[in-house]
Amino acid sequence: MEEILKGIRAFVFDVDGVLTDGGILADLNGELYRTFDSKDGFGLRMATMHGYALGIITGGRSESIRARFRTCGILPEDVYLGVRDKIEDFQDFCQRHKVKAEEVMYFGDDLPDIPVLKACGCGVCPCDAVPEVLEAADFISSRPGGKGCAREAIEMVMKLQGEWQLDVQDYKKKF
Repeated sequence: MEEILKGIRAFVFDVDGVLTDGGILADLNGELYRTFDSKDGFGLRMATMHGYALGIITGGRSESIRARFRTCGILPEDVYLGVRDKIEDFQDFCQRHKVKAEEVMYFGDDLPDIPVLKACGCGVCPCDAVPEVLEAADFISSRPGGKGCAREAIEMVMKLQGEWQLDVQDYKKKF
């Protein structure tokens, strides 16, 4: 596993159940609201600052998702919304960033994520993922979705690669 983690160059995430706890609030106008963990967000920023490619592949359709991850340094074109076949967009992400599937860590929690979890270099899921995903994942976070799952795995990879350092001036410049 350590050799695989040393080769990770990109992180790709599902949203609901991974970067959120899966809960969605809806108002009377049909607007949907999600809660994100700030520690996960900081982990995404650290990965961005150190040159990792980051992407979002979600069935969610709200433009608020794209806006949220823009604040983490993820480019709008790397946020795939309304996805029903995640492997197609995963392949597009890899091609556009010139990374091999085995150089990507993918985070998922439910059945639509399984093909990507199996295709990537290291499939990660939160500890509260559905049983089939727990079985398919290479790494099961000690954290549930929306509660630091992404941060835990990003930090693990970056520490192993000697990249987990904060340059405050770079952080101020980029964020």
